[in-house]
Amino acid sequence: MTRYKTQPPWEFLLSASRNSLQSYELTRLSHAANLRKEINDLLDQWLEENASAMLARWLMEQRARPSETDAAPGEAKSNGGPSVSDNFFTDTAVQPSVTRGAA
Repeated sequence: MTRYKTQPPWEFLLSASRNSLQSYELTRLSHAANLRKEINDLLDQWLEENASAMLARWLMEQRARPSETDAAPGEAKSNGGPSVSDNFFTDTAVQPSVTRGAA
């Protein structure tokens, strides 16, 4: 990472005209705004990368954990039926049982 000089150019600033100081101020503010944008972009990227890593960790832990009743996906669980996540995390589609009675 490149280190930037943080000390202001004192000799220039003390001898500069008002217009030069205004120009210097604007360039510093512009540079600061650009740095802020870069920092925000880096923070967004950092959050995305951490979220992806956390998802991978969660998936590894889910695969390592034994199932609650050792039932195959789509079979009745301890709560009495398949869970909603069975629709998303299984390789086989769960067909809902539809009962149609006389109306």
